[in-house]
Amino acid sequence: MKGGGLRAYAILYLLFLYAPILLLPIFAFNSGTIVAFPLKGITTQWFGQMWENATLRRALLNSLVIALSSAALATCLGLFAARASTRFAFSGKGPVMGLIMLPLVLPEIIVGVSLLVVLLGVGVPLSILTVILGHTLVCMPYAVAILTTAFSSLDRSLEEAAQDLGETKWNAFRLVILPLVMPGIISAMLMSFTISLDEFIIAFFLAGNEPTLPTYIFSQLRFPKSIPMIMALGTVLVAMSIVLLTVAEYFRRRGVARTGQKDSGGFL
Repeated sequence: MKGGGLRAYAILYLLFLYAPILLLPIFAFNSGTIVAFPLKGITTQWFGQMWENATLRRALLNSLVIALSSAALATCLGLFAARASTRFAFSGKGPVMGLIMLPLVLPEIIVGVSLLVVLLGVGVPLSILTVILGHTLVCMPYAVAILTTAFSSLDRSLEEAAQDLGETKWNAFRLVILPLVMPGIISAMLMSFTISLDEFIIAFFLAGNEPTLPTYIFSQLRFPKSIPMIMALGTVLVAMSIVLLTVAEYFRRRGVARTGQKDSGGFL
């Protein structure tokens, strides 16, 4: 009885969580402009309308630039932080790492408003660059978490052996450590890219007049005729997110297998 109740709860939870996402492609291919059953017919015109929209293409380009830049910055900074936290002992390490991971628990609206006040206070104009800075701050804790796991699973004697054979510290890191944690680096970049691409609140506060995909979608919800096109766009974004997370999970598991670490679960 207890097992049946838990199973029913799990099914209802998954339906509540994923049913709206499953409805996206259904209404994206619906020929009617009203999001309701029964469906009018099957069409792909909303996808064509989506690609013909100049503002949407601009928002897509902005989001790709922001996501790629934020992912690269967050992964590089996360690489340094994870390396320092797992390899070296220094005073204040706990508080420093706690501050780095703080955006994980802070409400994004607080982060967005705080960044807006600070940037305007120092005279920095709102642009794509300010969104990149905000997204880097948000994505970095995820990159640090992934890379810390990758570094902590390594055998320190490998690096020491390379130095005993005559390699410098930099060459030992570049030739021995970096290839072993490369799956974690790729996984951190893909995760950061996905988070940045889907992030709305910070982009809403910091983008200024530059549209991003989430802010463009929000602006179009006021117009009922645009809803089917937004459904088509949402379908593409969900498919892209699933692919990126699948690739990130593949590289995470590859890194676990390469280092011999026990797999404690991942994104999927």
